[in-house]
Amino acid sequence: MRQPRHRPRPLAEFLDVCLSPSLAAQGFATSDIIMAWREIVGDRLAAFTQPLKIEWKRKSPHADPEARADPATLVIRVEGAFALEMQHMAPVVIERVNAYYGWRCIGKLVLKQGPVRRLEKKKPAPPVLGPEERRRLDGLLAPIEEDALKAALDRLGQAVVGSRTKA
Repeated sequence: MRQPRHRPRPLAEFLDVCLSPSLAAQGFATSDIIMAWREIVGDRLAAFTQPLKIEWKRKSPHADPEARADPATLVIRVEGAFALEMQHMAPVVIERVNAYYGWRCIGKLVLKQGPVRRLEKKKPAPPVLGPEERRRLDGLLAPIEEDALKAALDRLGQAVVGSRTKA
């Protein structure tokens, strides 16, 4: 009889479980819209916007419990300078969100102006060359007289030689 293997599970599998209570308080059933916001609206809109919450209309006590809920309002934080353009793009964003979910869940957008938290992409540190590689690269660049070209080729040489030493 084989022993069951316990493999490490990706952190993403636990994300919905851990965030569900706080997401539910903001009207999100899952973290889908937050995690896939860039895919839903595209890179340009995602750079200046972020979804804050989904506000669902309350059903009246006499409403049919089997009836589909009225479309909700998606509240989006928008950079101040981008708010007017986002207002014009609202029908497209609503259509994309509804297409993502597969049903008409969003009927209206509300824009809140404010700073959008962005994830900055960090540039990788330039590779550090050993003394032997540095001498070899300097020897190859010695005949070049133009400073700008020499600096550009030096950066290229560091990247190429540095990537070879890592592998």
